Amino acid sequence: MKIQQVILHRVRVPLTIPYNVSYFSFDYFEPILVELIGDDGTLAWGEGHVQPGSTSETRDGGWDFCKEYAARILGLDAVDAKAVIEADRLNSKVAATGMLTAIEMLERHPLLDITEDAKVQILSGFNSLEHAAIPDEVEERLALGYKTFKIKVGKDVDEDLARVRVIQKAIDGRALMRLDANRGFNEADGCRFASSLDPDGIMLFEQPCEREEWDANAAVAAASTVPIMLDEPITTVEDVERAKTIDNVGFCKIKLKRAGTIEALEGVLKRIHECGMEAVLGDGTSCEIQCWMEAAVARTTIRNAGEFNGFLRPSVRLFANPLDFADGEIRFKAGYWPEMDRDKLAAHSIDTARFEV
Repeated sequence: MKIQQVILHRVRVPLTIPYNVSYFSFDYFEPILVELIGDDGTLAWGEGHVQPGSTSETRDGGWDFCKEYAARILGLDAVDAKAVIEADRLNSKVAATGMLTAIEMLERHPLLDITEDAKVQILSGFNSLEHAAIPDEVEERLALGYKTFKIKVGKDVDEDLARVRVIQKAIDGRALMRLDANRGFNEADGCRFASSLDPDGIMLFEQPCEREEWDANAAVAAASTVPIMLDEPITTVEDVERAKTIDNVGFCKIKLKRAGTIEALEGVLKRIHECGMEAVLGDGTSCEIQCWMEAAVARTTIRNAGEFNGFLRPSVRLFANPLDFADGEIRFKAGYWPEMDRDKLAAHSIDTARFEV
């Protein structure tokens, strides 16, 4: 099959409530959606969401990358088109992932095929900063069926510790906690925070220091009362093997946009388990296309709650057949294959570019 058309959509979808991490506050997501049409009429989608503060890439740069390579892959078959993009993928990893995964969908990658009904557990974010509001939010999220909570830390050691203790008390053993610093601590603060944690109910502490600060993250791991999970430094099997050498790194997280392709993602997940660590998968800032892809992969590759919950944050869902979510799980019916709601896509597109043979 050859690529007959590429249509790029720059989309802006408002969030129901702001999503705050240590480096940015999101009021909306602005992904690039890649639409491919084969010469036999087959339709496929990919998504690349460049996050300000999380990468050196920019939204404008990602858009320009997609436009350049959309023109270059016209008329090529899927194998050759992937090779063209892969040759320059490192210049815009996130944008390239949107294009490469669209091609994998065009090829109907086997991990995307839902051959039987399946349930995939996902975790819940946690918003309350005021201690008095925490117990109510805990009860609300437990009632929704969540069994794992993601707690953002990384700004103030003492307040973070106090808030974690309040959340622990409110949960009272009914769910697991993942703590995520989003690279917000320096080595000293990371060590002080991690060494002061009561491990009861805490599954892991994610990415205390900057991605390139391997020694600082190792120092925090040595001091921590709970296992450390590395996130941003993990993109390849070589990164996984380096993480394996650090004591008390018990988890590695990988995201589709970091692996680049579904094929590469599967390889990294497999290597994490081979190295004796647990794999965590998912991106809380992806929209429905990439969350669907990650959830489909997760069915057979991970053993814990996925983090591909970004599709629940926007106030609008772009699929005509949205991902089914209930009781803390994404629920797939056999044969599920996404379809785009063209009216919603048009209403939330801020730019469009079309390329055709």
